[in-house]
Amino acid sequence: MSRISAAADPAGPLAAAPPGGAAALFRAPEGRSRSAAVGTATAPGAAGAGPGEAPTGSAHGAPLSDEGAGEGDGGPWEELVTTALLGTDRRTPPGAVPGPGAPLHLLDAAAEATLRQRAGARPDQAAERPAPAPPDPRPALPPAAAHRLALLLSDRPGPSGGRRGTAPDLRELLPQWLAAANDRGFAAPAALLPALLDAARARTDLRPAALRLAGPRALWLARLNPDWRFALRATSDGGPSRPGTEDPAAVRRLWQEGLFAERVALLAALRSRRPADARDLLAGTWATERAEDRLMFLDSLRTGLGPDDEPFLEQALADRSRNVRATAAELLSALPRSALAGRMADRATACVAMDHTRDTPTIVVEAPHACDAGMERDGIAAKAPAGRGERSWWLGRLVESAPLDTWPRRLGGRTPREIVALPVADDWQGELHAAWCRAAVRQRDPAWSRALLGDPSAPEAGGPGAVSLAERARLLATLASDERASWVAGFIETHGLSEAFQLLGVCAVPWAGPLGRAVVDALNIARDAGSYPWSFSGVMGLAERCLDPGEAVRLEALLALPDEPEDASPGAGGYWAEAFQRLVTTLRLRAVMLEELGPPRTP
Repeated sequence: MSRISAAADPAGPLAAAPPGGAAALFRAPEGRSRSAAVGTATAPGAAGAGPGEAPTGSAHGAPLSDEGAGEGDGGPWEELVTTALLGTDRRTPPGAVPGPGAPLHLLDAAAEATLRQRAGARPDQAAERPAPAPPDPRPALPPAAAHRLALLLSDRPGPSGGRRGTAPDLRELLPQWLAAANDRGFAAPAALLPALLDAARARTDLRPAALRLAGPRALWLARLNPDWRFALRATSDGGPSRPGTEDPAAVRRLWQEGLFAERVALLAALRSRRPADARDLLAGTWATERAEDRLMFLDSLRTGLGPDDEPFLEQALADRSRNVRATAAELLSALPRSALAGRMADRATACVAMDHTRDTPTIVVEAPHACDAGMERDGIAAKAPAGRGERSWWLGRLVESAPLDTWPRRLGGRTPREIVALPVADDWQGELHAAWCRAAVRQRDPAWSRALLGDPSAPEAGGPGAVSLAERARLLATLASDERASWVAGFIETHGLSEAFQLLGVCAVPWAGPLGRAVVDALNIARDAGSYPWSFSGVMGLAERCLDPGEAVRLEALLALPDEPEDASPGAGGYWAEAFQRLVTTLRLRAVMLEELGPPRTP
């Protein structure tokens, strides 16, 4: 039933006025947009009248008063809204006769009120035109690549419950396409900038690459649209949001007067180019900043962290905010020659020693019995988190903050691998090794990372020092990409794919040849075992994005429908064939995408 015919029906929505029905027609969120839907319903009003009914309303009956259609002033418009809410059966519109023609009269009166308001509206004061967007000197995308970007940005997620079929998931290919386009130094087409910013707004993982491709015009657009203000908070990795840092006066003005997001972006940009200037800028206003702002600003010092930052960070250890003190202590502990690292080493070595009286040299641990004021000043919380014992918590914080080169000197000149292999008395091994893992990640020490990771073909999947696969993934991130891929390939060959997902996520893309072959072989073994492929959907999704596109030729042998063993899950072979077809199709598409972009830039 159309809106007008429903209105003409005595039993229609305006007569009964159900909640959200007629009232919705009169809802007016903003000025002249008010009742636009009602205004358009006036013209065909007579056609909607019932048989034998004379059309009524302001055009055919009593007119409205000469008062304007006021907004919220209790005038005729509010009278019409009240009538619509109550229903014409309970309240007759002004100037109408009770009966079946009352709903149509109400709509006509609303249309006239809307027209009267629009005709009498005064034009707004013209706003000042924004300055033109800055130019982007980078070369434009090739036409085929620009068309590909439009397709990637227009793709929408499929229904919930998992993706099936052989079509590639374009949304998952967008990050890789952006990285490749940025490597080649292209600029995004102007027409696609809004869609690119919308995609970056929806997915935080896209923001650095998307903003870099968008170029300086992204910041220009972000100032005009509140939905894109995230671009103002982008760090130097985000590209376009990097403010100019060459003019000292402009830098000081922006730091003093800019929005918080602009100040964060300015500090990050300056830190990436001139770390000392960024630190001095922050020190000048440190005492007047809010605690939550101090924490965010302090975190920017991770970029370019060096010994020159130590005096400022030492002062931050006395900050009123516990979170600021903890962050300052973490940054200082990443400087092995800092005074804080030395204090932590003295405390940690007092707790950990070698016992040579046993048949086998053994590490013995005596955890702290109290958290003194000095420990608290150096960022150690006196109260342990829920589920942790206080002494083990304090010990872990001391050991993870001590320089790793402390331990060979303390433990008899042994290498990291030899230290990790030593037994630890009284069940302190897990806590001690976990703290060493955190220290190796924080201090980016590959020798300790190798020792704690152990041999990838070892029977135990947990490793000698890593307490979890997540910890292991963080240790792997400290190694060179080739070494990382080789270690994960050995792990998969021994332990399969069930525990490899997190480890694969830290490997460089595209995967090195040995790693790619190990993954494909493990998937083939899983298929032959008769299980369903969605048990490995996470690894399969990674393979679609990370395998070298050249592996597509090798995978073609897996597209045939295999013979299912008797104990296989019903239909598993067909699902595997479909999954491998999607993998091959995606790899071929990735190869085409790279061809459209052309060769990478030469350094």
